[in-house]
Amino acid sequence: MAHLLGGESLTVQFATRTVLDGVTLGLEEGDRIGIVGRNGDGKSTLMRLLAQRQTPDEGRVTLRGNVQVGYLDQSDVLDADLTVGEAIVGDAADHEWAANPKIREVMGGLVGEVDWHANVHALSGGQKRRVALAKLLIGDDDVIMLDEPTNHLDVEGVAWLARHLKTRWRANEGAFVVVTHDRWFLDEVCTRTWEVHDGIVDPFDGGYAAYVLARAERDRSASVMESKRVQLVKKELAWLRRGAPARTAKPKFRIEAANELISDVPEPRDSVSLSKMATARLGKDVLDLEDVTLSYATDDDGGAPLLDNITLRLAPGERLGLVGVNGSGKTTLLKLLNGQVPPTKGRLKRGKTVQTAVLTQEVTELDDVLDMRVIEVIEREKRSFAVGGKDMTAGQLVEQLGFTKDKQWTRVSELSGGERRRLQLLRLLVGEPNVLMLDEPTNDLDTDTLAAVEDVLDGWPGTLVVVSHDRYLLERVTDRQMALLGDGKIRDLPGGVDQYLQLREAALAGKAATSGPAAAGQDAAAPAKTGPSEAEKREARKGLGRIERQLGKLTAQEEKLNGQMEANVGNHELLTGLNRKLQGLAADREALEEEWMQASDTLA
Repeated sequence: MAHLLGGESLTVQFATRTVLDGVTLGLEEGDRIGIVGRNGDGKSTLMRLLAQRQTPDEGRVTLRGNVQVGYLDQSDVLDADLTVGEAIVGDAADHEWAANPKIREVMGGLVGEVDWHANVHALSGGQKRRVALAKLLIGDDDVIMLDEPTNHLDVEGVAWLARHLKTRWRANEGAFVVVTHDRWFLDEVCTRTWEVHDGIVDPFDGGYAAYVLARAERDRSASVMESKRVQLVKKELAWLRRGAPARTAKPKFRIEAANELISDVPEPRDSVSLSKMATARLGKDVLDLEDVTLSYATDDDGGAPLLDNITLRLAPGERLGLVGVNGSGKTTLLKLLNGQVPPTKGRLKRGKTVQTAVLTQEVTELDDVLDMRVIEVIEREKRSFAVGGKDMTAGQLVEQLGFTKDKQWTRVSELSGGERRRLQLLRLLVGEPNVLMLDEPTNDLDTDTLAAVEDVLDGWPGTLVVVSHDRYLLERVTDRQMALLGDGKIRDLPGGVDQYLQLREAALAGKAATSGPAAAGQDAAAPAKTGPSEAEKREARKGLGRIERQLGKLTAQEEKLNGQMEANVGNHELLTGLNRKLQGLAADREALEEEWMQASDTLA
């Protein structure tokens, strides 16, 4: 494989701390690399060095002469005053980019439902992330570096990005490096893993599952890690081996070694015992939504309700995961269950002993303790706790979620985003609720911390409801998944997140198939519309798919004709006929591309 770029003796120091200490590594054609490590250990720093966006204190980075590197920053770097179209394609004329099938595929996958003419500053966080990704992915870079690309993306967006990266180049072409806490994504797209820790980088073959096994073997053989962390890694490995069929059907590590390592590891949680404990704490009744409708529309505007006549009953000890498109009502559903939002119709039935706690997407709950130290925040609630049938001190519980003895005495105001997220969860847990609701709990957490959080939740005896775009977390800590598909209804997902993606695909296809011409049945006297209707947009999406299939067929025909012309260079009569056919295909292509532009304008 051809060498693309490399770092030699890279050293980076912040104050008295060495983040990277003489690291040497390289990137070859065909590399698909995931970078993992604790927050603050230097993952993003390493990526910035390799992209030549940061200069090392010592060492150097070299690139092959003509290598182009594309970089997605973790933070928002888009010009807020530009429109979406300007931010993605700049001043390029529509026909310049619309004729490129790769660009059309990126546009359709990421920004098909984003207003092309909207200003960037008016977009949501998820929309900005999609625009930034689209801007990067329409390029022809040899190397792509992605720093937390799945942040703010929903399950569908993450799945699309994974498919795109897996098919963007041939197996031995191009390369990408990705920093992410999304373990499903790491396992889906990466063939090598770099672990950044203690100033060094350890390489591993395979994705996240293979990395977990290799790390467990390394820790056991070298005996350099404390027993608690080794057990946590083994528990994570046990989940990977016993988990979703899609993961175990195509194992990415040696089955025999894995089975030997996890032979003495119990199931992640004893569901029967937890259910008994939960029933003792909660009784038979927990939280029930009965025939609930929630609508923010008035009786006159005809708007569809956010939640439409749904019934949801939570049992003692139930572990429920919720997925759905952005804006489908997941967070609102949590607020309904918690009694923060009253239903428009129907009722919430709440058990007499129910005590709820909600981990929101914000960390403002810590504003009242900013001047306190971490251990003081926890000890103020309680000094000893029962976790998984074991008694723990406040210090032990805090340490289990990654706060070392030194870190426990840090003021809350000085904590990083990920550390505040951990403390926010700990503070909820020590209040000993019996119904815990988590809204996007993986925000700002690294993979080690996520494993530690999951370990704590495994022994938590109560009813758990989790809203998350992180499919690994959902399948890991919940036993049942349900979906909000944007139509006001809630559906069971016996097949997990994969079934949700299939339902979404079928729903979109069904809408396109049943939509008729936009103007059909319209009253001739109806007022002029200020923009395309939803029916017109659905028809346009359907048209885009048809046009792109036709363009693909045209491309194949053109390639075949070009091959025939190359093979018959001396046959003037045959060449004339082939050229005439080629010109006809070119005319067909121009017409289809014009039609594609019209459909795209409808969706803009």
